[in-house]
Amino acid sequence: MTHSDHPFVQPVDGYLPHVVQALRESREVAHRVRHQGNLRELPSREVLASIMQGLSAALFPTHYGRPDLHDESIDFFVGHTLHDTLGKLTDQVRRALMFNAAGDAEQDLTRHAAATVRALAEQLPAIRGVLFSDLQAAWQGDPAASGMSEILLCYPGFTAIVHHRIAHALLRLGTPLLARLIADIAHARTGIDIHPGAQIGRGFFIDHGTGVVIGETCVIGENVRLYQAVTLGAKRFPTDEHGHLLKGQARHPIVEDDVVIYAGATVLGRITIGRGSTIGGNVWLTQSVPPHSNVSQALSRQS
Repeated sequence: MTHSDHPFVQPVDGYLPHVVQALRESREVAHRVRHQGNLRELPSREVLASIMQGLSAALFPTHYGRPDLHDESIDFFVGHTLHDTLGKLTDQVRRALMFNAAGDAEQDLTRHAAATVRALAEQLPAIRGVLFSDLQAAWQGDPAASGMSEILLCYPGFTAIVHHRIAHALLRLGTPLLARLIADIAHARTGIDIHPGAQIGRGFFIDHGTGVVIGETCVIGENVRLYQAVTLGAKRFPTDEHGHLLKGQARHPIVEDDVVIYAGATVLGRITIGRGSTIGGNVWLTQSVPPHSNVSQALSRQS
């Protein structure tokens, strides 16, 4: 007797039409989630992951591309990788622009997408320069690091900041949906959640990294170091007169240059951590501290 012949097993095709119809009613009537009520092409998370692999390989070819590259082949590899990767990115940007388009012609969206990707491509040398400062910060800040190659290949904090630098650039170029998808790809890979809207200066180092959360309106200066499970979050969420959340309000901390925040610290609200300060592990901080402060659990106070 086969599985389908068993007397207590109802054939799949006996109840499947009912399930399909119920799901249609949920999609179309009861629980619609389509943006602007329309079925649109959406960006692909899988394609964006491959795009980030390609951009990473173009930025650091022998570490994220091919380890056998040499002086005669490396430029060809970078050019070929960018040609393929930027072509795929143009389609994803077009999809993201279509997601928010209000009757724009397909041809206009395609031109806009191409211009956006070209602008990103022209920023790649500068982005690599900032990432090199992040790499140096990790090398200088972690005595366990045996070399920069180890940081590039093994440190989740560096992986997260590579994704963030690209996502932040895309956000500023007007593609917030792609930026959020790239940030979430990094979050899934590393356990580090950085909103692409966060402004992060040069020489940024996240040591260990798991559980770090950095909110949308954070402003982080240069040469800042965070350890695992640090939260730079919002203390409260402002609403309008109807009780609806106000979007885009500055609600996350400002962390000035040369600050160190140790593991498990929670820093909430639009407060300022002054330049050169040290925030100890597991501190709960909701008030600003002046430059060159040393805040420990015993010294911190909840406002």
